[in-house]
Amino acid sequence: MSMRNLIIAGMALAVSTGAALAQAGGKPISEADVKNWDISVLPDGTGLPPGSGTPAQGAKVYAEKCAMCHGPEGKGGGAPGAGALVGNPGLGAIDSPKMITNMYAYTTSLFDFIRRAMPATSPRTLKDEEVYALTAYILAQNKIIKDDDVMDSKNLPVVKMPSRDNLYIPYPDRI
Repeated sequence: MSMRNLIIAGMALAVSTGAALAQAGGKPISEADVKNWDISVLPDGTGLPPGSGTPAQGAKVYAEKCAMCHGPEGKGGGAPGAGALVGNPGLGAIDSPKMITNMYAYTTSLFDFIRRAMPATSPRTLKDEEVYALTAYILAQNKIIKDDDVMDSKNLPVVKMPSRDNLYIPYPDRI
């Protein structure tokens, strides 16, 4: 069999296997099932859930669910690989520590990451209120917002991150 025929046969097998697997579930995926996993938050705040949180509320959640990995004050020293969340090393050399202040162009991206991936030992277990509170706490610890600010779907997208104008946005038309 020629290489071309092998490639065509392989592609046909992949398509038929995919179709068989899709049918194996017995029923189509419902809109509710898709919605449960469609949790993307865009820079303009599209996709933010209802809820709110303050830095004070976030401090409690942080102490309970985050400090073990990110250190008691968010400056690192917890689990290996869990970076510091507090500090502003600037955008110096390429090997500058990657931190909240120089890694995220939008506060909504921080919210989205916390909501999806934290705590690392049990991602997607935080309630939306906890995610707002943690986001507020981290922003306040980095002096980006005040200690008494409330973060919600209206306030969070308008907070400007220190590095917003210095980071390359690969698809600005999607913002």
